Amino acid sequence: MIIAYLRVSTGKQHLGNQKEEIQKFAALRNLKVDRWVTEIVSGKKKGEDRELGKALQNLQKGDILIVTELSRLSRTLFDIMSILNRCLEKNITVYSTKDGYAFDNSINSKVLAFAFGLVAEIERNLISMRTKEALAVRKAEGKRLGRAKGNNFRQKILADNRPQVKRMLEEGKSITAICRYFNISRDTFYEYKRNNEL
Repeated sequence: MIIAYLRVSTGKQHLGNQKEEIQKFAALRNLKVDRWVTEIVSGKKKGEDRELGKALQNLQKGDILIVTELSRLSRTLFDIMSILNRCLEKNITVYSTKDGYAFDNSINSKVLAFAFGLVAEIERNLISMRTKEALAVRKAEGKRLGRAKGNNFRQKILADNRPQVKRMLEEGKSITAICRYFNISRDTFYEYKRNNEL
């Protein structure tokens, strides 16, 4: 099976350019795309929480995934590496048309994937180190660490989207589906509902 994955972050962007580029790529290599997976979602959202995750679960050994750029898979290098690693483990070939990468079972692909993985690990360590250093400086300055009491970012998401949340409830959407949509926990939802009319 050959799957083409198209993603944009907002409804104002268009998927047409990506589709056209993948069609040209497939035609040059005599490949026929069996399924187009498209979604409008932030690349910051983890791959397994998107349509991409479902598509990857269905892919099997020898299948192909085509994207225009690796950044379509995710906005974080760590998540991209995780997705590529899953594909390599399942012997799924990943083509990135603009980047010119082909991740398959060849030694070159494995070396490239290892290099990307190393960069992702270094990036993770640097972020962790910078965070710890910044917290140590704030603590040394006598500043209180952590979220201020009563300041709940997740509940603010619900407050900002209250009409949409009400509409979703009226349409019969489950609490779990609403929480997944807004990327919040059920506890956050129920706490918000206790203090606000929905």
